[in-house]
Amino acid sequence: MCVPSSCVRRTGLDGNPAGTMSDTVYVINGPNLNLLGTREPEKYGRATLADVEALCRDAAQRHGLAVEFRQSNREGEIVDWIHEAGRNKAAGIVLNAAAYTHTSIAILDAVMAAAAPTIEVHITNIHAREEFRHHSYISKAAKAVLCGFGIAGYGLAIDGLAAMIGTKRS
Repeated sequence: MCVPSSCVRRTGLDGNPAGTMSDTVYVINGPNLNLLGTREPEKYGRATLADVEALCRDAAQRHGLAVEFRQSNREGEIVDWIHEAGRNKAAGIVLNAAAYTHTSIAILDAVMAAAAPTIEVHITNIHAREEFRHHSYISKAAKAVLCGFGIAGYGLAIDGLAAMIGTKRS
């Protein structure tokens, strides 16, 4: 179970510590996503962050990938994790920066510096919401953007990332 504010999961396909980092996808979640399932369920649904994690692990396993699943309400911690993904030559990053999407040049710079293929994900369609949510700093550096698919967007992002990097689906 993910602990609110800061979450780290380091397990490979068999539940043991993750092996080769080049086979690892970092799934990084921003502020308030620890409240999934209870915060505005009419917008975000009733699925929890634990449900998102399970979905990501299932999707990654189909492609022979491991997952580092994390959530933080702190911008600097998210930046540090993106740097870590770059240093470890991660297979890619699935990033839901949440509200930081619309405000954080620091996260944009981190994604650009990491040089790992990054897929931006949003549970809701940010373009159908308030005007201030229509702009994404992260999109400038992302290889693709998915929004409006609910939590299924995370699985779609991992499938798309796997196609980009050429993994074999099992």
